[in-house]
Amino acid sequence: MSSLGDAVEHYVLLSSLIFAIGGIGFLVRRNVLVQLMSIELMLNSVNLLFVAFNRVHGETMVGHVFAFFIIAVAAAEVAVGLAIVLSYYRLKSTVYTDEADLLRH
Repeated sequence: MSSLGDAVEHYVLLSSLIFAIGGIGFLVRRNVLVQLMSIELMLNSVNLLFVAFNRVHGETMVGHVFAFFIIAVAAAEVAVGLAIVLSYYRLKSTVYTDEADLLRH
């Protein structure tokens, strides 16, 4: 296998490690802000995979295009997520998901 193929295997290993850290962080932590950061970690690990596989199949730029769209979706998710968290914090004075059982007064 070429050195480029070996590098892709390393990228896959790194990406799966980052995705696992993000998944565990989302499931274990109860702070909404930490959960949003964990989702961002998972999205960035997928971006890393797309760009790494695009290095092997470099005829088209499909991997980079998908990575660009994931970055755009992540930016929208952060904007909407932070708006929801801020409005919830103003309502309940906490950002923990355990106390988010009721969103209306």
